[in-house]
Amino acid sequence: MREGRSVRLERSPGGLVSALDPVLRARGGTWIGWSGLPREETTADAALALPDAPGVRYVDVPLTSHELSAYYHGFSNRTLWPLFHYFVGRTEIDGANWRVYDRVNERFAAATATALGDREAMVWIHDYQLLRAPHHLRRLAPQASLAFFLHVPFPAVDVYRLLPWSRELLRGMLASDHVGFHIHRYATNFLDSAEELLGCTVDRDRQLVHFDGRAVGVGIHPISIDVDEAVRLTAQVPRQPNATRQILGVDRLDYTKGVIERLDAIERLLERYPSYRRRIRFTQVLVPSREHVRTYAELKREIDERVGRINGRFSEDGWTPIRYFARSLDRAELFAAYRGADVALVTPLRDGMNLVAKEYVMSQPEGDGVLVLSELAGAADELQEALMVTPFDPDAVATALHRALSMPADERRARMAALRAHVRTHDVHAWVEGFLRAADVATQRPPQAAEPRSRAVRGRLAPWLAERSRVALLLDYDGTLTPIVDHPDRALLSPETRAVLEDARRNPAVDLILVTGRGLDDIRAKVDIAGITYVASHGFEIAGPGITWRHGAAARWEAVVGETAAELEALRVAGALVERKRYTVAFHYRGVDPAARSAARAAAEAVLRKRRLKVTDGKLVAEGRPPIAWDKGSAVLWVLAQRHGADWPAHLRALYIGDDVTDEDAFRALHGLGRSIRVGDPRTLAESAADEFLPDPDAVRDLLRWCASGASSGQRE
Repeated sequence: MREGRSVRLERSPGGLVSALDPVLRARGGTWIGWSGLPREETTADAALALPDAPGVRYVDVPLTSHELSAYYHGFSNRTLWPLFHYFVGRTEIDGANWRVYDRVNERFAAATATALGDREAMVWIHDYQLLRAPHHLRRLAPQASLAFFLHVPFPAVDVYRLLPWSRELLRGMLASDHVGFHIHRYATNFLDSAEELLGCTVDRDRQLVHFDGRAVGVGIHPISIDVDEAVRLTAQVPRQPNATRQILGVDRLDYTKGVIERLDAIERLLERYPSYRRRIRFTQVLVPSREHVRTYAELKREIDERVGRINGRFSEDGWTPIRYFARSLDRAELFAAYRGADVALVTPLRDGMNLVAKEYVMSQPEGDGVLVLSELAGAADELQEALMVTPFDPDAVATALHRALSMPADERRARMAALRAHVRTHDVHAWVEGFLRAADVATQRPPQAAEPRSRAVRGRLAPWLAERSRVALLLDYDGTLTPIVDHPDRALLSPETRAVLEDARRNPAVDLILVTGRGLDDIRAKVDIAGITYVASHGFEIAGPGITWRHGAAARWEAVVGETAAELEALRVAGALVERKRYTVAFHYRGVDPAARSAARAAAEAVLRKRRLKVTDGKLVAEGRPPIAWDKGSAVLWVLAQRHGADWPAHLRALYIGDDVTDEDAFRALHGLGRSIRVGDPRTLAESAADEFLPDPDAVRDLLRWCASGASSGQRE
């Protein structure tokens, strides 16, 4: 805040600061953050006065007004905040804001690296505003141990993937050694996203994600409050008897908090139970937040109007049902409000945790209060003895309020005793200790533990490869060289994988052959490396050094495939994608609502079968191709004979790597003649004819690097 020509830092009212500030003061350390004012307002004539806190160093990362607009108010609060809270309709997609967000995250990382120097310290990065910071800090301070905690929900993968930069943000988080979430559901969503969007191998039993040669720990660490502070503040405010039963709501101004819906529930309570008129009062404390943002200003106006309308409807003889305070309360005032409340109404529409619920519980030592809690708050996973409600249903909330207000004393005290016991033993210090213990374990995990299967596969292949002077590497593309993505056009080779392929192509002992369902023109454009043989369209068109060939019978089906593609487009299934190739057509339903996927697949398969195409059901894709006795296996054997002669097994090793059901044809064709590797977790795959398994495209890249470096010339593990 401003004090004349200087600026002084004071504690933010947010839950993150409330939880971490007392811990940092107790343990010591450095807090790196934004001061709360634009750089233009903290110049030399308005010096930043840092607070006096022994053992704590505060480092300001200055941000300009433009950066605040794009990074904080823009990408953080108009893109990530609504999406992570499932408000998809409020999510704004802006590439310019994304670029500023990433740049500001890099600046936070640079400030942290400067503060670290050469020290090997633990860096704990917090929340959705800094999802990319671990990625940048890993590069700037590789000696540091990195931990990340997300204080908001992590959404289900089908919501999260709507974000165009979902993969970049995942890579940012996975640059950490340990990633923490409040509850199991958020952690599961994160694991699903890492698996589906990045193709990572996920060990769900051990809560690990294998990424970039490391095993990243994923932990469940529900945040809590400073219980000692809560007890002290409660003791300063004795509970006073009140003739009117008091219901309390305390929230920051935000559409996720469900204040409008809560007011509707209060109105419904007074309608359905007229006896409560003059006997109850609902107090709503609304802490100002982002009021300069249009949507928040509109929300504030709507709340004001709703309070006025309900009070105008029900007020009588000096009694009004709602008291409304749109201002911040200091800690003493807040606990005074808690102490006077018979019922706390904590009903966010979605909330990462919600510490108001825990603070209210610790303000009730006599056990007379009742907590009514939204089941969509993270706190609901812990505070099971609260009365759970669906915040979108005002009738259900009104019923729960009636139950709370009429609850027998024995039940009130039993429920509150259990709630208090849980919060007392799971306070903020236990949260910190648990998180840091898990982070310490993660940083000590051996790097090679990230890819144990890759090393084992290389060990088994080495003597087999060494028996021949050359190796043919036959590689699928999607899911093998690149992770499976939501749109075929986005499946691009990473720079690392491209470099490995170019190294393999330059090695005279390696013959590089790509075998894919993609059309020839498409795969050539995607890879664009000279000297590679392309087996495209599931083998119906082939091109490479000395080879140009198309299957004559397949060519007669080209018109049918085109007509089929048009008919699939006419299905107009929301989220589906029809991929038209020369001789095949694919109906991708990965983007379809999960509840509708089965019906979408059935409709597409009916079209394909009606056109007499051969149907293959892959990874959320139904593909139709000409009903000809020709597949990847047939094509692979033909190409090997064309390039190396009919006796190729006598002087060549053939190694095929693929991830899909269409690759099984090649696995079977090469059985006894070569070796095959299926990409994916063998525990989740159907029965496969492959000889080996690799977890993901990253492991494939490492194996190819090993092959390209001379494994086929006698190198052994």
